[in-house]
Amino acid sequence: MNFFIGLAAGSFGGLFGLGGGVIMIPLMVGILKMGQHKAHGTSLVALIFTGIAGTVIYALQGSVDVLAAVLLASTAIFTSRLGARFANTLPEWKLKRFFGGFMILVTVLLLLKPYLAGIAVSGMGWSKIIVLLFTGIFTGFLSGMMGVGGGTIMVPSMVLLAGIAQHTAQGTSLLAMIPAGGVGAHAYWRLGNIDTSILPGLIAGILIGTYLGGSFAHILSEGTLRILFAAMLVWTGCRYLRTPVPKAEEDALLTPAGETE
Repeated sequence: MNFFIGLAAGSFGGLFGLGGGVIMIPLMVGILKMGQHKAHGTSLVALIFTGIAGTVIYALQGSVDVLAAVLLASTAIFTSRLGARFANTLPEWKLKRFFGGFMILVTVLLLLKPYLAGIAVSGMGWSKIIVLLFTGIFTGFLSGMMGVGGGTIMVPSMVLLAGIAQHTAQGTSLLAMIPAGGVGAHAYWRLGNIDTSILPGLIAGILIGTYLGGSFAHILSEGTLRILFAAMLVWTGCRYLRTPVPKAEEDALLTPAGETE
């Protein structure tokens, strides 16, 4: 089962330029009955291999901007550790709801891309450098917090604000998530939130799935790829937004301070 979870995550990761955490985490929690925090940490370890395999596939197609990836990662490596530590302080239901809202926001931005094309900057001037550095700051924190590669923020930001083509943005995202994910994974490991026993099967599936997804991505048009990407985010985001509050916490919230049953 670990292999098939990795295969699904790698396929989506290679296809959309993500680490695959948005697929991997729900499957590990739902099928393997893993705790949310441990699923996030395990996902970050596995996504390093998604990044490596995906970068190779996209680079062979000429769809990786190395300089942009370096700029993104240079700030993301500092904030991903903070995100991992912050996630450890949250109860699982809050972590899931934060993730759902984040997915919906990204979807809206991505679908507005055709109408916002005029705000993108061209060339590698200071404006573009600043956009990439600040994207790395925000992405690194969310990557560590959510246990994902950060492609859900990096890809739309590069497309919308930096004027980078969809395929190149996805390949660049995969390269940038390798160091950022590694730092976040180390933080989760120190907190005891990584399940090493399932990693061999996950990684094997991820490597094969990333090759298949990355190869197929270049067959699709940019418009089709954007629509599929947005549909996946909406589906995942809605699932997470519906996460119920545990009864014990709900009762505590409804009971006025100072009262006991």
